[in-house]
Amino acid sequence: MGAIRLVELVKRFGDLAALDHVSLDIADGEFLVLVGPSGCGKTTCLRIIAGLESPTSGEVHIGDRCVTDVSPKDRDIAMVFQDYALYPHMSVRENMAFGLTLRGTPRERINEKVCAAAQMLGMEGLLDRRPSALSGGQRQRVALGRAVVREPQCFLMDEPLSNLDAKLRVQTRAELIRLHKRLGITTVYVTHDQAEAMTMGDRIAVMKDGLIQQCDTPMELFERPVNRFVAGFIGSPPMNFLPAVLEHVDGAMWASGDGFRAPLDALDGLEEQAGRDVVVGLRPTDMRAAAADAGGDQCNGRLEGVVDVIEPMGPTTLVYLLVGGESVIVSVEGSAQVPESGPFCVEFNGDRCHVFDPGDGRNLCLSAASRAAQAGR
Repeated sequence: MGAIRLVELVKRFGDLAALDHVSLDIADGEFLVLVGPSGCGKTTCLRIIAGLESPTSGEVHIGDRCVTDVSPKDRDIAMVFQDYALYPHMSVRENMAFGLTLRGTPRERINEKVCAAAQMLGMEGLLDRRPSALSGGQRQRVALGRAVVREPQCFLMDEPLSNLDAKLRVQTRAELIRLHKRLGITTVYVTHDQAEAMTMGDRIAVMKDGLIQQCDTPMELFERPVNRFVAGFIGSPPMNFLPAVLEHVDGAMWASGDGFRAPLDALDGLEEQAGRDVVVGLRPTDMRAAAADAGGDQCNGRLEGVVDVIEPMGPTTLVYLLVGGESVIVSVEGSAQVPESGPFCVEFNGDRCHVFDPGDGRNLCLSAASRAAQAGR
C-alpha cells in the first residue's frame, strides 16, 4: 500500500516557518499535485516525504509505517528531479539499472525490468546511448525509467518538466499521465505551473506561506475556491477582482462597482451582507461581448470599460479593459468585433461571480465548515 499521510508537519529555518502544521492524506494510487508560488513550501514538503529533510515536528506515514525517522533509502520511494541527475559516463541502460544494481538485484532481473520500462517509455533504441547524445525530453524519460524499474510504493516528482520547451512539456505531461494510469503508483508531484496541476492531478493542494489553502479536485478548485488566493492562482487567464458594494435593489441582491453591476441572487450566503464592501471575482471566460447600447436584464451583469490591449489568440481574443482604474481581462470569441481603443461592453451571468472578503480574502459564498473541509484539515 502506497498511501501517504502527513500529520501536523512543521518545518522551521530559524524564524521562518516553511511548513506550518500541514496535514494531508494521499490515497493509495492517487496522483496528488502540490502547487503554489516560489517559497510556498511545496518542495520542502516533498523533501520531508522523501526523507531528505527532517521535520521540526510532525509525522510522515507511508503505507502502514511511520517513516519520520527512516532513512530515504529505506522508504521505498523513487524521486524524479528537475535536473534529471543522470550519470554522464553511463549509458541509458546503466543509468536506469543503477538503483537495482546497488541493491544487488540479479542481472537477468535487471535486464528484464529495464527493457520493460524502455518499451513503456518508447526508448528501446536508446539504451546504449549516453546522456550527452539525448535530447532534454529523452533525458527526462531516462530519469522516469530509472524510477519505474524500482517499482516503489510512491513516486515523488519535483518540477520534472520545467527544463523542457513548451511543446515537449505538453508531450511529456501526456506521457506521465499515461504512465500513472498504467502503473497506478501513488505520485506526489510538485510544480508552480497551474496548467500542469489542472491537467495532471487527481487532486491539487494549493499552498501559500507554508499552509495548504485548499486541497480538492481540479474542477472544485476552479468552481469553488475557498479564498481569493486560490481563485487567482487557479485558472488561465487569471480571475479578475473588482471592488464593489453589496446592495438590495427592488428586493434583489446586487454588487455594484465603478463600471459594472452584477446580480447575485443565485449565490448563497449574501442575504444579510447588504451594505458591506466586497471584492467580486469574475473569470475572463465567463464574459461575452455585448452591444454598448443593449439594455441589461435581471439575469445578466454588465461591465463597461476602455480597451487598453488586444491579444488575438485564434478562436478567442483576450481584451484588456480599464475599468475604474482596474485592469480587467475578458476572453471573447475570436470573431467578435473589438475596437482598438475606446469603450467596450461585456455581459455575464451573475451566478458565475465569486464574492470575497476584502480583508482576509475568504469566499463569502462558502460556509466556514466547507472552507475547512476543502483545505484538507
